[in-house]
Amino acid sequence: MTHPFQIVFSKASLGELAALPKDIQLQVLAEFEVLPRELKEGASEKLGTLEREGQKLRRFRCRDYRIYFALTTDGVQVYRILHKNTLADFLFRSNLPLAEDEELQKSPAFWRMIDGREN
Repeated sequence: MTHPFQIVFSKASLGELAALPKDIQLQVLAEFEVLPRELKEGASEKLGTLEREGQKLRRFRCRDYRIYFALTTDGVQVYRILHKNTLADFLFRSNLPLAEDEELQKSPAFWRMIDGREN
């Protein structure tokens, strides 16, 4: 018997999702529903991985948004849902190359944002 795949949203990610127009919320959630299949199939241009202190954070590209989450035994824990322009702004302000997961994972400011200590 397989367990249902659960998606648990953090307070920050729920706020970010709720701030989106309803049609965009539905589009983002609909695309994120394919995540279990994407994870099983392996490499995908939509998925990325960042690591900190042995813990993996995953990134899922969904239209103009980036969903940052961690895998759990029951599914995923979503930490942040960021518009790509917001993320680009963050990378620019942090003097990091755009769209580089390897560089993002080195940034303490990025992890503070993911952990909810910085908006």
